[in-house]
Amino acid sequence: QVQLVESGGGLVQAGGSLRLSCAASGRTFSNLAMGWFRQAPGKEREFVAVITWDGRSTTDADFVKGRFTISRDNAKNKMYLQMNSLKPEDTAVYYCAGGSYYSTTYSDYNYWGQGTQVTVSS
Repeated sequence: QVQLVESGGGLVQAGGSLRLSCAASGRTFSNLAMGWFRQAPGKEREFVAVITWDGRSTTDADFVKGRFTISRDNAKNKMYLQMNSLKPEDTAVYYCAGGSYYSTTYSDYNYWGQGTQVTVSS
């Protein structure tokens, strides 16, 4: 089992930056592909970014390319999402997720955090 806890969300003005963290407990974190998803009010959960178990490959959603960077530190059991040039439409609850497959589909992930709120004001 893996428990995931997100942190780092908050309120920021448009154009600002935030760094989200996902702390994992359990012995299998370094074997998992890890992803970030987000869900805005009234919308479905959507893929943001994913990183392979070894951190060598990443995939980003089109809407975050050039603005967000996913990374991980297996020695610390942590994953990160650096978010720059934030826009009001980035406002959502952001979730970290872990799974056996390198996937952009949320149903492929077995482990989820509770989410952290990101609010971007205009």
